[in-house]
Amino acid sequence: MACEIKTWFVMTILFLSANYLQHCVYGKSQVPCLFIFGDSLSDSGNNNNLPTSAKSNYKPYGIDFPTGPTGRFTNGRTSIDIITQLLGFKKFIPPFANTSGSDILKGVNYASGGAGIRIETSMTMGSVISLGLQLTNHRVIVSQIATKLGSLDKAQQYLNKCLYYVNIGSNDYINNYFLPQFYPTRLIYSPKQYAEALVEELSSNLLSLHDTGARKYVLVGLGLLGCTPNAIFTHGTNGSCVDEENIHAFIFNAKLKSLVDNLNYKFSADSKFIFINSTSHGLQNADGISGFGVSNAPCCPSRLTGGCSPNERPCYNRSEYVFWDEFHPTEAWNLFTTIRSYNSCNLVSTYPMDIKHLVD
Repeated sequence: MACEIKTWFVMTILFLSANYLQHCVYGKSQVPCLFIFGDSLSDSGNNNNLPTSAKSNYKPYGIDFPTGPTGRFTNGRTSIDIITQLLGFKKFIPPFANTSGSDILKGVNYASGGAGIRIETSMTMGSVISLGLQLTNHRVIVSQIATKLGSLDKAQQYLNKCLYYVNIGSNDYINNYFLPQFYPTRLIYSPKQYAEALVEELSSNLLSLHDTGARKYVLVGLGLLGCTPNAIFTHGTNGSCVDEENIHAFIFNAKLKSLVDNLNYKFSADSKFIFINSTSHGLQNADGISGFGVSNAPCCPSRLTGGCSPNERPCYNRSEYVFWDEFHPTEAWNLFTTIRSYNSCNLVSTYPMDIKHLVD
């Protein structure tokens, strides 16, 4: 009960101080730098100039962000933006597409809307930056950091202290496995086999990241894929979640959690991995809980792709909505879930520890 009260208290404070957090003066950040890998849940502008339909650099996206539309797939801040602030950074981590000068010493955001663990994921949407390509971009940054610090050894020592946030995999289902008319994966793999293949490829990428100096990892599991407004509309469930799609998220997350155990055992001397359980936030029962009155419909009018229609007026009570468009959460929901990721005593939500204890 004490933990629950603490979580609610901190969440309330964050809601009341949301605007202040974007402009306040921070002390020293808890880690020297933060590197972000992922998809549209974390993208902050890497897709803006790519030939892809996975874009969000137009209104009403960014309606609650200080500078307006940036390429974030929500109305305000993403979860990793909020984590960045909680870690004490003065500024948000810039996207790889806009990095310059000494900014890279604070970290880089490589996330790309539509990206997947598999390189072919979302190819029907155009050009996106898969996880493997994000790692290629990171190696470029590591080389630049080595030049700035004077040697690769000094860069490695510096990078050992940083935080590495990896939130990817949803598109490998939504824009791959769930689209058998475009991708053969559903014919090749059973649900269990597909999850195993994804986690195995993810593991390989994490090992490559380890070679570049990464030591503190946050691995975010999949959310309830069958509870997005798009899944509900597509399957015609009259507002209910699509259980057969949610099952895939549970299978993937179980294997990702096992991977965390395996990697913590393998690198027990120098590295730490944690798992964030994105299915633990009670989305299926969000209506009427914590002030969220709408969990099965988007706040903004949607186009055929599921994104917001350009320049259309969104709902006025967006703090009561879980979803901003047909796939992505509102800033209000991001705030609610991020608190449980950053500071939680519930091993169901964060395993084997939360982000705050990981960086301590």
